[in-house]
Amino acid sequence: MLRLPDSWVWDSWYAAEPAGDGGVRHHAFYLRASRGLRDPERRHRHPFVGHAVSGDLQTWEVLPDALAISEPPAFDDWTTWTGSVARDDDGRWWMAYTGSSHADEGLVQRIGFAVSADLLVWDKADPSSVIEADPRWYEKRGDTEWPDEAWRDPFLLRDEDGWHLLVTARANEGPVLGRGVVGHVTSPDLREWTVQPPITLPDNGFGQLEVVQVEIVDGVPTMVFCCMAAQLDEVGLARHGTGGVFSVTGDSLLGPYDIASARRFPHDSLYAARLVRLESGWQLIGFDLGTEEAFAGELVDPIPVTCRPGVGLVRADVSHPTRS
Repeated sequence: MLRLPDSWVWDSWYAAEPAGDGGVRHHAFYLRASRGLRDPERRHRHPFVGHAVSGDLQTWEVLPDALAISEPPAFDDWTTWTGSVARDDDGRWWMAYTGSSHADEGLVQRIGFAVSADLLVWDKADPSSVIEADPRWYEKRGDTEWPDEAWRDPFLLRDEDGWHLLVTARANEGPVLGRGVVGHVTSPDLREWTVQPPITLPDNGFGQLEVVQVEIVDGVPTMVFCCMAAQLDEVGLARHGTGGVFSVTGDSLLGPYDIASARRFPHDSLYAARLVRLESGWQLIGFDLGTEEAFAGELVDPIPVTCRPGVGLVRADVSHPTRS
């Protein structure tokens, strides 16, 4: 568990590098905000990107923060939010992350990048690389009564065709509470990016698909995302009962995925969970929402999981760990 006495912790993302003892050193990047704000809902407008390292995802050493907001005017002069990390062929680490600005009243989300040689010190990339939603496929601020322009939580991955970003986004058509889609952006080199159509369809029961991640889990292409109960439509709420962490399987990392068939992971307070691979198998780790009376704001201990085709993530039998 990662709990900070002076800060709430919520969304997190991970990178791994070889450790000197022959093991693996896991880096957690996470959103944190001072508990001195008193009201945990205020945390969304006062975050830093924190940083900690661990060998087992349970015992953590907290390091200096990785990112803070930029000086105005900038796309991230109000907040720096959730992202992901990947390594290029030259050994540099790239962090894609979400930003919001005072110029847009914090209601338009964009994606930018930072680069590091060692996962410790991060330099923000040129502002010309910032990506925003394309109205050909994606909802823009003011198109509906939805409160903001969703274009956040970028997940970086690479295949034989180049680099991809999967993004929390909303389609420009469909019912308001069913427009949640996974946006798609491509690049040959992590510098020039082209917005593509979403890889999922709207009218799927979800108003938004937050903190999207795709992995091959024990041989099964798997998508993980989360959604709060208030952002499910009537059909989604009737099917799932409440919000939380969801998963769905597909034909490949880029789909297709039938989001309407996604299943909720059975955990009452887990949110924004990520898949992380240990030697013993895949783990699910996210933050604890706590209760309606008290927000917990801490990362839970990892939950061993596996994936079943057509079903999604399930808890793994820890007495017979899986490997991949």
